[in-house]
Amino acid sequence: MRQDEKSVYKRLSAKQNRKLFIYLPRIRSFSIQSLLNTSLTIQEHYQFMKPLIHFIHGKESGPWGTKIRYLADIARRMGYDVESLDYSFTFDPEVRVQLLEESCQKRPAQFFVGSSMGGWVAMTASASIPVRGLFLLAPAIDIPGYPPYRLGCAGDAIEIVHGWQDSLIPVENVIRFSRDKACTLYLVNDEHRLKNRLVQVGDCLESFLKRLG
Repeated sequence: MRQDEKSVYKRLSAKQNRKLFIYLPRIRSFSIQSLLNTSLTIQEHYQFMKPLIHFIHGKESGPWGTKIRYLADIARRMGYDVESLDYSFTFDPEVRVQLLEESCQKRPAQFFVGSSMGGWVAMTASASIPVRGLFLLAPAIDIPGYPPYRLGCAGDAIEIVHGWQDSLIPVENVIRFSRDKACTLYLVNDEHRLKNRLVQVGDCLESFLKRLG
């Protein structure tokens, strides 16, 4: 970075109280003075980037398992950027929420897609991170050992896919939640991992993003 670019970075960072490292490659296409005179806010700069979807894996899975890879490919084809953090270093769902919050402070997300414990993390993080919607797969709702979930999305912005034969997350918990929040619920003939209904899950995600995107 040249000395004049360092000066711009410091001045704009102080003005907006946010880091601008993602925009530095654009600096060379403008004069330094015109960049300083711009009235664009950090939020307005984000309109030039693809909308972001955060995928949030389950308790004992990883960030790029078969299910997330399949769904992330659908999201990319629909024009989204995707992120899937590695939460496997902790089984504490509140710590995972904090990690997601820190990531979204650097770059806001439009949607959360959470599986199992990741569903609880997505719901709870939405109370502090304004997202447009939640797509939840067998979410850990009302499970012993979990803190009470928090929620920031309206029911119309939440869709859930859950298996009738789920032996980890009782289907009754998810039905009760969906009824109370008036959200869309797809019940499929599968178990917790939903591995036999992956194509159907992908169709549901595509429909969800078309409706709210």
